[in-house]
Amino acid sequence: MGSEFLGVPDVGVWLFAGLAAASFVTTFCGVVTGAAGGLLLLAILATIFPPVVLIPLHTLVQLGSNMGRIALMRSHILTPILLPFAIGSIIGGIAGAQLFVTLPAGLLQGIIATFILFALWIPKVGKFGPERGRFALLGFASTFLGVFVSATGTLVTPFLASATPDRRNYVATFGAAMAIVHTSKVMAFALAGVAIGAYLPLIAAMIGTTFLATWLGRMTLDRVPERLFRIVLKTILTLLALRLLWVAARAAEIF
Repeated sequence: MGSEFLGVPDVGVWLFAGLAAASFVTTFCGVVTGAAGGLLLLAILATIFPPVVLIPLHTLVQLGSNMGRIALMRSHILTPILLPFAIGSIIGGIAGAQLFVTLPAGLLQGIIATFILFALWIPKVGKFGPERGRFALLGFASTFLGVFVSATGTLVTPFLASATPDRRNYVATFGAAMAIVHTSKVMAFALAGVAIGAYLPLIAAMIGTTFLATWLGRMTLDRVPERLFRIVLKTILTLLALRLLWVAARAAEIF
């Protein structure tokens, strides 16, 4: 993949710059549309890095991205739902680090996709049970699954969308929730002895571009009508869920 740049293994200067640019573009899309930014970045990174590097690298970049979103949009965060979400997330991260998961990745993708479609198109599903219990369970599930499949923001999105009255509330609270998920995952990787210190220069550059993208995306978001935002968000999530179902079906050799 080229000579090392700033000591990053197998990453040359052009690949380094390209990944920083990809981080900018995917973050901007994620802020403006409300979905898919992390998943798009994961898809790009998956073509370059092996899973042992891919998942912790993606986790740290997304953590930095969401911390930037918190800093820029903290006044819009709906804090009451974050405590139960954080408790569930910590438990999910610890469980994910300690247990060996035998479920095939395709089955996990199918389960996530089914949850997304139900929560989007059957509104009562997105508001099941007491809010605190719902978000505690959501925090557990998103972090536990995230240790293995990394991008679980699409699982969180429909539930947050049903709990937030305004697009700015949604984007800010989503950033805070995913920062909790990624922090729990970092703790889980530390417990498992995963080390990717050689990639820190690349991670720092990608986090820097995500902060700029969040700043620009926030200004763009202020100009997006609420109804249009909700339509785009629902459309993107539906397409992503259908794609996950397709991938799961292919993995199960149904097609």
